[in-house]
Amino acid sequence: MTEIENIILPEPTLRRLPWYLAYIEILKGTGVSTVSTTRISRALNVDSSQIAKDLSFLNIKGKPRIGYNISDLSQALSTFLGFSHEHRAIVVGVGSLGAALLQDKGLARYGLGIVAGFDVDPGLIGSRIGDVPVYAISEIERVRRETGASIGILTVPARKAQEMTDIMVSTGIKAIWNFTPYRVRVADGIVMANTSIYAHLALIYNRLGAATASMG
Repeated sequence: MTEIENIILPEPTLRRLPWYLAYIEILKGTGVSTVSTTRISRALNVDSSQIAKDLSFLNIKGKPRIGYNISDLSQALSTFLGFSHEHRAIVVGVGSLGAALLQDKGLARYGLGIVAGFDVDPGLIGSRIGDVPVYAISEIERVRRETGASIGILTVPARKAQEMTDIMVSTGIKAIWNFTPYRVRVADGIVMANTSIYAHLALIYNRLGAATASMG
């Protein structure tokens, strides 16, 4: 891992960098060789000075009146964000959401290699979803050790979220990607990211209701 990958960025900056990469990849696919912060700003509705500040973390310089080399910027962003090398992960809870993640080949493009799934359903244990084997929870310590997975993806019912988190951490998992609506607790030093589909739905419904009311 390079030195710049170890920089702890403000979360808003870290959330914007993948936007830039996605847009740059679109341009790259059309044969464009350079891009300016002004062009990125127009496409993504982010102030160009903010884009320049965000990109300053990459140790890559643009040229006056020309901008950034697309290939160099794409590679720098991908490396900085950790997308260019594999991070092994396990999924605990392979219901509809967990199973969808196991079959999502696109995650590998962003450096996420899901190596195993875990569930309590006897009908799932011993099967494969996509190319990923599904194990009993009782095998999680062995499988985590053998695969070297460092990320645990949590897609269990809310009532099981804390218990399964504790089990994953006890086996050596260092980061939790939590898809449940429950805010699990972890010890200091464990990386936690919450992606609650239900919270985003609530936000959409609330804003949609307010917008509809204002138009009425």
